[in-house]
Amino acid sequence: MSVTRTSRARMLVMAGASLAVAGLLAGCTAGGSESNITENQNSAEENAEAGDTVVIGFSGPAADHGWLGAINSAAIAAAESYPDVELRVAEGTNDANLQISQVETFVNDGVDAIVLLPTDGAALTEAATAAMEAGIPVINVDREFSSPFAARATILGDNYGMGVSAGTYICERLEGQDDAVIAEIAGIDSLPLTQDRSAGFADALSDCGLEVTNRVAADFTIQGGEAVTSQLLSAAPEIDAIWNHDDDQGVGVLAAIDAAGRDEFFMVGGAGSANAMRAIQSGDSVLEATVIYPSTQAADGIALARLIAQGKTMSDLYTPSVANRIVLDAPVVTADNVDEYIQFAFES
Repeated sequence: MSVTRTSRARMLVMAGASLAVAGLLAGCTAGGSESNITENQNSAEENAEAGDTVVIGFSGPAADHGWLGAINSAAIAAAESYPDVELRVAEGTNDANLQISQVETFVNDGVDAIVLLPTDGAALTEAATAAMEAGIPVINVDREFSSPFAARATILGDNYGMGVSAGTYICERLEGQDDAVIAEIAGIDSLPLTQDRSAGFADALSDCGLEVTNRVAADFTIQGGEAVTSQLLSAAPEIDAIWNHDDDQGVGVLAAIDAAGRDEFFMVGGAGSANAMRAIQSGDSVLEATVIYPSTQAADGIALARLIAQGKTMSDLYTPSVANRIVLDAPVVTADNVDEYIQFAFES
């Protein structure tokens, strides 16, 4: 399938979209006539029908922990589910310069769309913008670019919402304990997603008169989680609740807690791993809840890239387009609802 890449063609597309909107408005206001809002809407069946083959380039960080591994495998599985999608997967890397070169290769190869989970959103913004200017729609996944011109569509987990969900759960559990000691084990502090999670957590705690008393930051790895938790437990002889941002590093967090023989607190996790949910099911762990951060984001990105490249629309929306920005939910999983979520969990 070819994607038009000339400025003139892009201007014509924009003009056509403007005329379509004008026509819709006219239909709503002229002489009492009614507009059929479903005329330009694709049905789910129409979207599922095979169309022209779409070549999608996919690039993401190295799968150095379970969540990223699940992201990659879900993207591949999504592409394989469509007979009209050819997926070209670049080798996972945490080197921003190498990922930039991967995007440039996709552009040179003339792919129809790019799904990009950047190792660093700001660092990949220029390369993604160049792809967009070449007429190739870019779907930004998880770590957001620093310019709105770098992506046709963006799909994100709700990092701020994760913090709010974790903080709200802890507030409800510690209701009336105004002097409760709250600890936070963050991920990589330099990432905006970590900063957003911490901000949401602090805001939710503030609403019930609590605050973070002790905070450490790890790196999403088991080793990092264990090391910083050992430091945290040494520094804080009494804790009432802990929020750990990431269930992958949570394996190390729980190991450090077991080694220290501490169980006076409860813990909330983050991301939604299978091992975390099994611990919640068991009822014999300090881990009693986790907040979902969907590992299906890149799979959703593949679906969006296919729709955009084929000129289709989102079947459950009446506006004849594909959304520019989608932020997914961040529900809390507890013993009461874990059976509903564990089938979607990933292994750390």
